[in-house]
Amino acid sequence: MGFNIFHYFQPKNRIFYTLFEKASANLIDISNALVEMVTTTSADRRKELIREIERLEHVGDDITHETFKELSANFITPFDREDIHALISALDDVADFVHGSAKRIELYKVNEMTTSIVKLAELVQTGTKELNMAVTELRNMRNVAMIREACVRINSVENHADDIFDLAIADLFENEKNAIELIKMKEVLQGLETATDKCEDAANVISSILIKNA
Repeated sequence: MGFNIFHYFQPKNRIFYTLFEKASANLIDISNALVEMVTTTSADRRKELIREIERLEHVGDDITHETFKELSANFITPFDREDIHALISALDDVADFVHGSAKRIELYKVNEMTTSIVKLAELVQTGTKELNMAVTELRNMRNVAMIREACVRINSVENHADDIFDLAIADLFENEKNAIELIKMKEVLQGLETATDKCEDAANVISSILIKNA
């Protein structure tokens, strides 16, 4: 039986799927913590959840760094190296903007969680669940239609988040007389809306991978 060099490389080639799945599962955890953080009535519990979001953001950073390390060490990859880099970076960005929003809520002492904040947090949560579904299916590419549908739903989530953000900002400028409070709320809302943008960025990378590997 002849020696197949490609078979030798294949096992490590699969590590990227595992890392993507870890990163997307971590996003579900961080978005679940986010939703609980903006809906809890307990100030102490909110502080605990902000610390948990910070911890999970660091977990995401570690997964991203491990992916970059594997990318530089592996000769064969399951798809384009640029797409691997773009996908893990977009997943990491979601966690970064969730953490940034939570941190601003704490630093700016935002105690009133408006309906818009809650809705945007819930949309981030929905986007991360759809991302996890799409990323998990990438491993075998057996349910391409399911992956595409998840990407379409993520796009809808982002569009909905845009609408909520625009209406919330318009309401702030019309009704908030305190300029400092306006700036605080705008930055929190912007961070959450951008997290949905990053979900869409990740979905776009996945769509590109599907096209290239069709």
